[in-house]
Amino acid sequence: MSRIMLIGASEAGKSTLLNVLHGRGPLSSKTQALEFTARTVDTPGEYAENPRYYRALLATAMDVEYVLFVQDATRENCIFPPGMGQIFPGYTLGVVTKTDHPAACVSRAMEFLETVALKGDVIAVSALTGVGMDELKRKIGWYD
Repeated sequence: MSRIMLIGASEAGKSTLLNVLHGRGPLSSKTQALEFTARTVDTPGEYAENPRYYRALLATAMDVEYVLFVQDATRENCIFPPGMGQIFPGYTLGVVTKTDHPAACVSRAMEFLETVALKGDVIAVSALTGVGMDELKRKIGWYD
């Protein structure tokens, strides 16, 4: 089974997404440091928001097969610089979160992720309703 790493802004839904992937339900707390499990790496939002931490993200990505760029559908901006998806050694995918939120604009979030030059698809999900979660699991090689 493949190992994944999630990167994205603070409050983008990375930890919530991982909790649902692990079958623990959507509730989560703020990630304060890199958190490793056998199948996942959860990163604090500050690592993606501050270029000083990019080296740490790159070094950590050496041990994963997939890097998931997480974009909150309610955000009006993208923290990822253009082309960032190409600097990671593994396969990069986009994940649009919070698609069920009333303020969500999924098309805008997908456009943001298109500028990142990902190596794979962009998948829209809702950790609360489960929409898109099966597709995401298939893309990253996770099966229940």
